[in-house]
Amino acid sequence: MSEALTRRIAHLDMDAFYASVELLRYPQLKGLPVVIGGGRRKVDDMLGRLRAEQPDYNWSEDKLHEIPLDFFPRISGYTGRGVITTATYAARQFGVGSAMGVMKAAKLCPDAILLPVDFDQYRHYSQRFKNIITDIAPVMENRGVDEVYIDFTHVPGGQREGGRVLARLIQKAIYDDTGLTCSVGVAPNKLLAKMASEFNKPNGISIVQPEDLQSMIWPLPCRKINGIGPKAEAKLAAHDIHTIGELAQRDRVWLMQHFGKSYGAWLFDAAHGKDDRPVETESEPVSLSRETTFERDLHAVADREELGRIFTRLCEQVASDLKRKGYVGKTIGIKLRYDNFQSVTRDQTLDHYIDQADAIRATAGLCLKRVDLKRRLRLLGVRVGSLMKHEDWQAQGQQAHESPQHPYTESLFGDNQTSN
Repeated sequence: MSEALTRRIAHLDMDAFYASVELLRYPQLKGLPVVIGGGRRKVDDMLGRLRAEQPDYNWSEDKLHEIPLDFFPRISGYTGRGVITTATYAARQFGVGSAMGVMKAAKLCPDAILLPVDFDQYRHYSQRFKNIITDIAPVMENRGVDEVYIDFTHVPGGQREGGRVLARLIQKAIYDDTGLTCSVGVAPNKLLAKMASEFNKPNGISIVQPEDLQSMIWPLPCRKINGIGPKAEAKLAAHDIHTIGELAQRDRVWLMQHFGKSYGAWLFDAAHGKDDRPVETESEPVSLSRETTFERDLHAVADREELGRIFTRLCEQVASDLKRKGYVGKTIGIKLRYDNFQSVTRDQTLDHYIDQADAIRATAGLCLKRVDLKRRLRLLGVRVGSLMKHEDWQAQGQQAHESPQHPYTESLFGDNQTSN
């Protein structure tokens, strides 16, 4: 009888993914501080400017690598409300990071180049690198556009050098196909693998064995455990617990008394490197949502027309996401953030499933009637939950794209006509 294999789980994280994809488009920006964010890509403004200033040169999409550096916009003087999605490592050295406001980043690194997001391109490369992974190691859990978990345990090479051989093979295959780099952590479970993938960024591989817990994991701050947020970190610090090792020294019962039965027990297990979660190849989404932060605060009355257009677009985007991913839903919700940064959510559950933009908009409009719209708004979001696979819905005898079963009322942001 063969000896049982050691469990080896990898966490693969693409390096500065959005920024790296943009550098494929604009290789002349490599090594420079670049931030992605501030708005969506529509048309390439730089090409328009170049064509206007140099009409004798045939500027086109295949000549983006020739665009001079002085034509790229800098974040210096940026006055919008945009948020940074990601930044190159050169920009991160100035303290610029994800979820930071572009205006704040402009103070830290005014010469950084600002590029708009291009989600279609990012999804394209996301699917490419994931297809490469599953061709080599089929047991993969999708964790978003730029990261996955992979079960190395039974894959050829997955045990060699603790998983380093297979990790190196996957890294090379992704780079050869896409030109993108990634960092990989391999450990006995998902919890430790995710931590390990941060050890040697970018383009690194880190191996954690069970016996490495005290030397590699315990010296780290508690916040390095995925699941310990700012509030929990502050509460742990109040008890003079700052490192994972200090957390591991606390008694399980004590942690359960101070942090709740479930969370306290989880803290104890996490500090001791215990995590039995499987790598799930099929992970059903709980909900699908779209939201946007406005360039300026908007008011429901004074800016009704603009809000109506934004509201309609968000509903259309969610409907498109549902159809693209093959779902219908029946819990429709909204999210608002006011000018004082307070956020509110409301939702309504229907007695039938929908995936149509007009039906989503009308039901979300009913949710709007239950919130305070006297204050100015900073953010608006639309969400569809209680999801069901479209094929399962049809199998129950439902008709695809059925019309609303009752008349929908007008929302506070205008009529419920979708744009073409």
